[in-house]
Amino acid sequence: MPLRIQRDIKEVETILNHILNINSPPVARCRLLSSGFGPSHALNIAEDIVGHKECIGCGNCIDICPILAREPHRRDKTAQRTSMALETLVGEDCDQCDSCVLVCPQVDTTIKNYIVNRRMIEVMSRLEQRLGDEDEPELDLFVEEAITQA
Repeated sequence: MPLRIQRDIKEVETILNHILNINSPPVARCRLLSSGFGPSHALNIAEDIVGHKECIGCGNCIDICPILAREPHRRDKTAQRTSMALETLVGEDCDQCDSCVLVCPQVDTTIKNYIVNRRMIEVMSRLEQRLGDEDEPELDLFVEEAITQA
């Protein structure tokens, strides 16, 4: 849904890395770094919303979050399906997997490509280190279940 001409990653790389290193869901901040709502995805309404960067409430980030998948009771706190709800529900418990950014239709493809090409190895390595951690038995079960269903 972002504009056709998207943000040059070199312009935002420093702040993007800072955002991705914060222990909190990064999707809302990455959306703000993006180019905004594209004209071809807008409904016919009186207001011109091209370039707006607000969350559209699609709930993709809520659905993909591994914290909320492992601990579905957290969703009981709110029925909202926005990036702000994700930040409230997950907070500092964020796995920093960046999945929420990758599924957000408002985040520029340039930012998503940067994450996949430059940060995914680090993310996977960090999650792999947590496997087998006695303090996180749910992560082991979650991975085991995902492997058996594949």
